Amino acid sequence: MLNSQTIAIVKSTIPAIVATGPKLTAHFYDRMFKQHPELKDIFNMTNQKNGDQREALFNAICAYAVNIETPEALMSAVEKIAQKHVSLNIKPEHYPIVGENLLAAIDELLNPGQDALDAWGEAYGVLANIFINREKDIYQQNEEKTGGWEGLRKFRLHSKQLQSDVITSFEFVPVDGKPVADYRPGQYLTIYINHESLDNQEIRQYSLTTAPNGKSYRIAVKREDQGAVSSLLHQQLNQGDTVHLAPPCGDFFIDIDAQTPVTLISAGVGLTPMLSMLNYLTEQAHQTTVNWLHAAENGAVHAFSHEVSKLMTAQQNGHSAIWFNQPRENDKAGFDYQYSGLMDLTQVKEWVMQPNMQFYFCGPVGFMQHIGKQLIEMGVAADNIHYECFGPHKVLPLH
Repeated sequence: MLNSQTIAIVKSTIPAIVATGPKLTAHFYDRMFKQHPELKDIFNMTNQKNGDQREALFNAICAYAVNIETPEALMSAVEKIAQKHVSLNIKPEHYPIVGENLLAAIDELLNPGQDALDAWGEAYGVLANIFINREKDIYQQNEEKTGGWEGLRKFRLHSKQLQSDVITSFEFVPVDGKPVADYRPGQYLTIYINHESLDNQEIRQYSLTTAPNGKSYRIAVKREDQGAVSSLLHQQLNQGDTVHLAPPCGDFFIDIDAQTPVTLISAGVGLTPMLSMLNYLTEQAHQTTVNWLHAAENGAVHAFSHEVSKLMTAQQNGHSAIWFNQPRENDKAGFDYQYSGLMDLTQVKEWVMQPNMQFYFCGPVGFMQHIGKQLIEMGVAADNIHYECFGPHKVLPLH
């Protein structure tokens, strides 16, 4: 535990850190990668270039400083980061490297004095131990599952299927022929890519799209115009090729009993974790309402429409609806309701506003902000709202 003097010193530095902004974390990353270029094989360098990771780390540092007296308030954030760290095979020996460069960045940009650096060093050590201990538990749990493993495991691409003009699904089976670990619907799979066209090893997380079956894993990937990894997977990974995968991870998953109504909301490729949940709920013969709401630009980029339509016909309760922002003349999704424009939940308010309805959603950040705002305005309790961000996490204003 931190003593009162250390806490006071750390809190006294908050205004200076806030004033520095993400410039602090940009300096930290630049410094660390210069001294330890091998870490470029772990970090997503695209998120470094666009600034998303630097902003996320800055927000995390500020949150820790503000809540340094009550670290239990950060446990949900710790769990999210710890799950991501395990998918990246972050180990205890990485933490001193991060700590050394973070303290150096604070010193070089803020020059706060030795007392402040010592206080931040102590505070960082406490937080690092929280992560190390939690990650040790996750590694152990993943390895001890039936079909589980720690680290990387070799898989073969069993099937590859175009699901829309921009989204392709990939099903992997283990090369060793043994079972694979189950997962919680909504979690992701991590793929490690080493290719001559890439400057570094690239690691990406993609949501699993089916219910667990103990034999294979299916993900879906959107081809991004500037996405080196997504383009490589779409264009060069073929049936029979092998890749290395880390065990399923993630803190976003469906966690309800059979009597709890649920609405699954998505846009674009954000439907992937929702699809895993829908497959699971259907397989479990969920006993009450299951609603499916999706938004896409048009039918050409609307993925898994036939699979979703088939799954929804198995639901005794609930409805499905699609919003095409710029529909083509003959766009039909086979859902109960079809609308044009942006998703407007007031159009389906009658059947989504049920007591204790749980809402799970995923999609572009702007879309999720749009949905979160509507749900709050409709009177949905924040505790009933669950969401996932692809890439570095962003907090939606739900309170």
